[in-house]
Amino acid sequence: MSPVPPHAGSHHLESSFGAVAAPTKASERAPRRKRTGVILTVVGVLVVGAACAGVQWAANLGYDDALIAFEDTVDEAESGQSQLAGALTILTETTDAAAIVIDADSGTLMDSAAKDAFASGVEAAMDAETAASPLIEEELPEAADKQSWAWELFGQTAQLNTYRDDAEEKLEEFDSTAATITEKSDAVQETGTAAVLSAAEAAGSFEAAHVSARNVDILSLRDAAEHLSGSTTLDAPTADVYARLETSAAAMLASEQAELAEKQGPLYDSRIQIEAFARELAPGVLLDFDWSPLVNGYGEADSMGGYATWWYADPGYATIELSNSVAQYWPGDRSKALVAHEVGHAISVKCEGMYDDSTQENIEAWATAWAISMGFHDPANGTSAYGAPPQSMIDAAAGCR
Repeated sequence: MSPVPPHAGSHHLESSFGAVAAPTKASERAPRRKRTGVILTVVGVLVVGAACAGVQWAANLGYDDALIAFEDTVDEAESGQSQLAGALTILTETTDAAAIVIDADSGTLMDSAAKDAFASGVEAAMDAETAASPLIEEELPEAADKQSWAWELFGQTAQLNTYRDDAEEKLEEFDSTAATITEKSDAVQETGTAAVLSAAEAAGSFEAAHVSARNVDILSLRDAAEHLSGSTTLDAPTADVYARLETSAAAMLASEQAELAEKQGPLYDSRIQIEAFARELAPGVLLDFDWSPLVNGYGEADSMGGYATWWYADPGYATIELSNSVAQYWPGDRSKALVAHEVGHAISVKCEGMYDDSTQENIEAWATAWAISMGFHDPANGTSAYGAPPQSMIDAAAGCR
């Protein structure tokens, strides 16, 4: 038997090896295809997830930006509404003061042209006030709680942008209305102040036209006019003073009518002339007059009586009482001299401290001296009742005018 060549067995083994190896390679390729599919699936999921995350991120970012813009606009609108409320408050205070002035006005003192301008300004201001008042009560939009999902956030973002646009429109309306309100308020201030000042300026001529009014009413008018003359704004205190001015003017008219009524009768003209004469002797001194049949026990037959009461003040004022007989004998020298004596007492309010008024004797001597210094030498000047005053007192009295 011949031996088998060495290489034949090797060939078999290789063949066997080769036959076994081939299926092994085929079995290794199949799992690789399966892993590639998984990887693609995972990648697809990741891509979709990333896209969804991006949409969610964009939705959140868009919402947050819209919310900031909305809140900033609402803050500005709230500030504008607050400023409008402040302007409206000022206008209301002004129109309230104007209403007091308008109600108090009697047409006696206020300049008619100034009054018309004032009334027109108030009417326009009231219309603006009526139109602006509802805006103060308007509620501004508010953002709802933030949602979670992108599709919800997109809707909320659109709503926020709409709200922001509404708030911007409200802000413009608040600002323009506030400007109008301020303009109308300033107009009422200007015309109202001019109107009350015109009344204060007219007080002097009104007083001069009604000299028979009682002193207390005249002084009240003067005080109110003085306070008004420095007015620069139309506010509640100014309006109250104006009302007092009008009340004083009405009181002057009433007291004047009462005084003139008391003087009625056969001696009316003489009484009016005597009062004018006395005021001419002591310009600037407020004088009231009372007439009676007897004064100081005098007035019957051909006697005459007079009595003066005065008040040191700033300004001082006096009341002179005269018997009817003074008017009966007017314009005789006796009547003039007696009136001059009483005016000498009254004018003491202008010359306080020029003589010793601690005794009745000095008081009467002063009045007599003053009448003499004015050129009234009839004994009714006081010399018949109190004697002749010293020349030194006459000289001193000559300095009291």
